[in-house]
Amino acid sequence: MPVLSAHTIKKSIIIFVLSAFVLTLSSCGYLPSSKEARKVLGETVSTKVVISMTDPENTVVIKDALDEAVIQRFQTNLRHEKEASTHLVIQLRSVGFRALQYDNNGYIISYRTTINLSVVRSTQNFTKTYRAVGNYDFAIDPNAIITDQQRFEAIEKSALKALDSFVAQVAAEGSRKQ
Repeated sequence: MPVLSAHTIKKSIIIFVLSAFVLTLSSCGYLPSSKEARKVLGETVSTKVVISMTDPENTVVIKDALDEAVIQRFQTNLRHEKEASTHLVIQLRSVGFRALQYDNNGYIISYRTTINLSVVRSTQNFTKTYRAVGNYDFAIDPNAIITDQQRFEAIEKSALKALDSFVAQVAAEGSRKQ
């Protein structure tokens, strides 16, 4: 009977563990959140962003981020409201900038942008309202002001994170649907 070396035994154990891991992942029934969300939203979505009279510039940034999120995160098609299976109405509730970190001289060197959105999802016979919050942290030079470019970028990225929060909520509903 041949004697197995310690190296051969270790190699066999590693192959066995990796095979078991791959088999477990492939048979667990995991679905990406976009597929779970599509169960709820359907194949076509229309979007509308309610323009904020107090903050119209930020609303435009959010509209662009919303359309990008619908295409990329839900992996659905944008359509006109009459042609879509689901209609999303997004309303900007608030945008805030808060100092996060100061340098040794007391100057602000990083901020957090927080955005609150209200998302109303409507289908032919169902309407539901969601609350979505997103945060984005960014650095600035000491004793500097936030530039328009930094502000727009921070609002866009925090809006995308808020929409990711909405995706997660819808995906959770989709995972409960069988």
